Amino acid sequence: MTDSQNSPKSSRQRQERQGGADDKPTPMEVLRQARAQLAELTGKDAETVSSFEHTEDGWALEIEVLELSRVPDTMSLMASYQVELDHQGQLTGYRRVRRYERGRSDARRSGGR
Repeated sequence: MTDSQNSPKSSRQRQERQGGADDKPTPMEVLRQARAQLAELTGKDAETVSSFEHTEDGWALEIEVLELSRVPDTMSLMASYQVELDHQGQLTGYRRVRRYERGRSDARRSGGR
């Protein structure tokens, strides 16, 4: 394949990464933005994203946050936050949906039984 055959696709990918015509962020950019925005608002570091979904209104994520560090680490207090973002990846709302100790399994969810 020659450079001229690669050019249109490569150019389109560059435009998408740099905020091209449709200005839609990639899923990884959305994840990074959600974690950073939640951390800025709560003052707590977002550790992991446990669910991620594209919705009609934008994006919906569940993010795990370290709420209180304890020794041993398995006793640290964690929290799950439900986070909503618009199509551009800007946070539009969040709420804490549960708190738990890091070392405990979640008996409420069917996957943990």
